[in-house]
Amino acid sequence: MCGKDLKIGAMKALILVGGYGTRLRPLTLSRPKPLVEFANKPMLLHQIEALVEAGVSEIVLAVSYRAEQMEQELSEEAKKLGVSLIFSHETEPLGTAGPLALARDILAASDEPFFVLNSDIICEFPFKELANFHRNHGKEGTIVVTKVEEPSKYGVVVYGDQGRINSFIEKPQEFVSNKINAGMYIFNPSVLKRIQLQPTSIEKEVFPGMATEGQLYAMELQGFWMDVGQPRDFLTGMCLYLSSLRQKSPGLLYSGSGVVGNVLIDPTASIGQGCRIGPNVTIGPGVVIENGVCVKRSTILRGATVKSHSWLDGCIVGWRSVVGQWVRMENTTVLGEDVIVKDELYVNGGQVLPHKSIGTSVPEPQIIM
Repeated sequence: MCGKDLKIGAMKALILVGGYGTRLRPLTLSRPKPLVEFANKPMLLHQIEALVEAGVSEIVLAVSYRAEQMEQELSEEAKKLGVSLIFSHETEPLGTAGPLALARDILAASDEPFFVLNSDIICEFPFKELANFHRNHGKEGTIVVTKVEEPSKYGVVVYGDQGRINSFIEKPQEFVSNKINAGMYIFNPSVLKRIQLQPTSIEKEVFPGMATEGQLYAMELQGFWMDVGQPRDFLTGMCLYLSSLRQKSPGLLYSGSGVVGNVLIDPTASIGQGCRIGPNVTIGPGVVIENGVCVKRSTILRGATVKSHSWLDGCIVGWRSVVGQWVRMENTTVLGEDVIVKDELYVNGGQVLPHKSIGTSVPEPQIIM
């Protein structure tokens, strides 16, 4: 067993970062989605750090879009973490399985199992437990499953006592299970024989066959899980993440005057007098919050300014945007990069494209181009 544990250090992972991030616009018009900061850290970095902690030494990023920016920003971080990042470029979208075939030579270089994950998910990544669970049952693949309130919105996973998966049911109308695929897997390299280098869905075209042969197991995720690929879920995921921080590392949360509940504030941000910040707020580097501002359930990204006496609830304020005085914004309002909202306006569910200036109120949810 000791030998096996020593070898864990040689593990690899592949992260699917190919999409255009359309669901998270207008933020993704300025930055590739994996680089959008979630809780003051690029989304992808949460995953990379967790993989490194579990002993992964090589990570393949399956990219198709704006890869240069990712390479620039992430190679610095990778160096600090001592992990090697390999960029695998798709020339056409290959779905969720094709990228494994494209990176076949890297993933099959050793007979160690490798991790695969979607880049949109946030949770307490259980990679060590996943590796142990997988080695114990000895079959070809393990997928992490998570419990959801409304299984009819998802494809559900049906499995037995030991975790052996029997079947997958797409958006079931009657209750069969409340466990869904959480977008994290571990496979033996032999799985690569099942995948051709062409656009392929791992969920629809690879998993069912593995399940039929008894080669696929499910491990239940403990703790929270969220796909943060769209603004409403991004904010929900932030709330879950902050409450998990409260339990695991409360020292990272901010506790100054005027703070309510779980709040994360970068040390370089400045907060004025008489503010009420929280619950569930993330404030990025260089942000300026002037006097008498109220912010709840919102993310304010690097370099943005919120002027005095404004009120924000359920908002994402993009990089270097400016919210005027006495402004009220709510209902999943998202400001892209470098947006100006003039004084004394009301914005309800507005999605504002980058570099815009808003001079009139937005009473109904809409996209402002």
